[in-house]
Amino acid sequence: MCMESYLQGQDLWDVVGGNEVTQPNEDTSDTLQKWKIKASKAMFALKTKVEDDMLEHIRKVKTPKEAWDTFATLVLKRNDTRLQLLENELLSMTQRDMTITQYFHKVKSICRELSELDPSAAIVESRIKRIIIHGLRPEYRGFVAIVQGWPTQPSLVKFENLLADQEALAKQMGGVSLKGEDEALYTKSKCSFKQCASGGSKRNGDKGKSHQGRGSSRPEEAPKYHGNRG
Repeated sequence: MCMESYLQGQDLWDVVGGNEVTQPNEDTSDTLQKWKIKASKAMFALKTKVEDDMLEHIRKVKTPKEAWDTFATLVLKRNDTRLQLLENELLSMTQRDMTITQYFHKVKSICRELSELDPSAAIVESRIKRIIIHGLRPEYRGFVAIVQGWPTQPSLVKFENLLADQEALAKQMGGVSLKGEDEALYTKSKCSFKQCASGGSKRNGDKGKSHQGRGSSRPEEAPKYHGNRG
């Protein structure tokens, strides 16, 4: 809840930033007493609602107005620091290993926070899209160039959906390719094994045949003639 809205809802804003910020000089009709009660309530609200690191800066102030001004200065300083950090992060934002959905969410979250911290410098959708395109991974550049050539440019939501579809398609094609490579590797290994096995058998068969061939081609010895000597 906004601090100012809370104080207004509790009828305490007059002593913080309204027309009763200073203590009345005259104590007529218990005016001073009523102001002190309201001021005490406002101080209690401020001290219980602010963060601990800010409480130290307003602990010793005497009026709600002083506490509010100190509080506003600290918040402004903190916001300036946060704005600078967010702007630096946005300028260096790239997709890296994020999915399309994660990347879009990250960029839009930073832009939303920047707009909340500085409403006068709200980031419009067309600039958000340019920031996103700038940090996309290289494989999306061709598709983005095609989309940018369309006569009617898609909204940021539609653009995210288109890129998410491309991401899903790339994953699907990558899975098919990988599966095909694995099957090819398995088939190649299987064929190689068969070739080695059949080749070995063939070589053994040929070797056997070779031995048999050599045995059959050996000339037979002529039988010796044992006639009657005489």
